[in-house]
Amino acid sequence: MTLHKLASSTASKLPEVTMTQPFGDGCDVFKVMDKVFMLSFYLQGKAAINLKVTPDHGAMLRDIYPYIRTGWHMNKQHWISIYADDVLDESLVEDLVLNSYELVVAKLKKAERMRIEVLRSVE
Repeated sequence: MTLHKLASSTASKLPEVTMTQPFGDGCDVFKVMDKVFMLSFYLQGKAAINLKVTPDHGAMLRDIYPYIRTGWHMNKQHWISIYADDVLDESLVEDLVLNSYELVVAKLKKAERMRIEVLRSVE
């Protein structure tokens, strides 16, 4: 599966996720309760996604995986960019999309977090 299809499929299954294109065609912005957790775009013709991470986790991922770099056009400590690659670990991408979502959900208002919990329990 391609990077964009894998990431968008994973993100779209999560509660309260919306996708918009505020920057125009070619840049999909995924939000939970109006807070960004993933961007999907092309950079110099190569598929890429931006995801939120904790600073320590992001540093470790960049050290281990050559296709993971600091977040393009984002805060370099809190965001990573994953670029399409032949050896891309699909389960890692799915985990990182979910992790990014969870980091944003943790910062939501209590009522919004409770709504997401309820929606998850009905799935």
